[in-house]
Amino acid sequence: MDEEHRQLLRRCRVRLVGDLQVASLWDALLNRELFTPDMIEDIQRAGSGSRRDQARQLITDLETRGRQALPLFISCLEDTGQDTLASFLRTSWQATKRDPEAIRPLDLEPMVVGPMGLKPEKLQVMKPDPSNLAPGNVTPVVLGPEELAPAQLRPEVLRPEAPRPVDIGSGGFSDVRAQERLKGNTHLAYVLNADPCGHCLIINNVNFCPASGLSSRTGSNIDCVKMQHRFSRLHFQVEVRGDLTAKEMVWTLVELARRDHHALDCCVVVVLSHGCQASHLQFPGAVYGTDGCPVSVEKIVNIFSGTSCPTLGGKPKLFFIQACGGEQKDHGFEVARTSPNDEAPGSSPESDAVPFQAGPRPRDQTDALSSLPTPSDILVSYSTFPGFVSWRDTSRGSWYIETLDGVLERWAPSEDLQYLLLRVANAVSEKGIYKQIPGCFNFLRKKLFFRTE
Repeated sequence: MDEEHRQLLRRCRVRLVGDLQVASLWDALLNRELFTPDMIEDIQRAGSGSRRDQARQLITDLETRGRQALPLFISCLEDTGQDTLASFLRTSWQATKRDPEAIRPLDLEPMVVGPMGLKPEKLQVMKPDPSNLAPGNVTPVVLGPEELAPAQLRPEVLRPEAPRPVDIGSGGFSDVRAQERLKGNTHLAYVLNADPCGHCLIINNVNFCPASGLSSRTGSNIDCVKMQHRFSRLHFQVEVRGDLTAKEMVWTLVELARRDHHALDCCVVVVLSHGCQASHLQFPGAVYGTDGCPVSVEKIVNIFSGTSCPTLGGKPKLFFIQACGGEQKDHGFEVARTSPNDEAPGSSPESDAVPFQAGPRPRDQTDALSSLPTPSDILVSYSTFPGFVSWRDTSRGSWYIETLDGVLERWAPSEDLQYLLLRVANAVSEKGIYKQIPGCFNFLRKKLFFRTE
């Protein structure tokens, strides 16, 4: 679906959810091949199964149904006697054609690299100086709001609750003991004393079936080895699963969630795969199984919710997603290379993007649930902001994983996870002409320090 059509549906969402009579629509939607029978059944089971829940899920999923979804949906409304709603949508659509700015998507700025208050043309790539974090001189980071859609996201400002440790040049810090005291305070920081600290599951999809139309992800094995080594050093019990179909991915995640985590303090899931945009309520994007079917990030996270995985209640659940969030390419602005080895000889950057709607067959089956409990103790870190491609070097692995590994190696002993990811975002944004800027949806209630000794 075109972005202007998505924006129109979102603007009309309240009216549609309030007035839409879904019971009479199912046959019309099937006859016009807007949805498959399985998709209709998923919509009918949404939430409590009430008319409003079904209407809400129908409008959400409609955004994924291709370029002609909006006019076909209006025709379905007319066929089922819902002429008032059909006229309302058609009039709004025509008004949009006359004035495209009326529902122009808001500009997304997942990470502003540099001090606030500067005009875009004056922005510079800067690393945050922890000693300089003060009102008026801070670095914004996306800490995704719970209810807003991607087009409404705006950067939130990361304001440290306590003084950050100051790098004194040799890997040491002037306030390390203060950080140690904070780690021991269960009211301010998560306690990660268990050994192993928790399970770390790495899903590494490299080879995709020919029918999927997805290319092999050369270089992903390098990412997998880095993450396996890094989280082993952070006292996690690491398990690697490779080349899983969408159903196998879900089964593997469900099996992990059903384990007894009582004696553990944390859980980590790393997904390395192709990705795309997908309908969602709180966590955008989807990752592909090797069969070409997507699994929404929202479903992955919800598998570990308090109701589905009670033994992880109150414990941090971390998700690292190396996959594209869409097809847009941010060409950014040129910066001086920090090292002559930034690009290995003979290497070539590849994208983990795939078309959001390609070919006649549906590639956008929704896996999101229509009603989720409020997320708690969850952090989802994306290799790129929703809607944009994510770059992977065929000989060195992805920029995001390479940077995440380096930052964890150097700074994990002394800084909390939220600040570590800010370092990752600033470092990744300096790589090459294409700007891949990670995004972070953070529902952690406390600071999180990894145990490295």
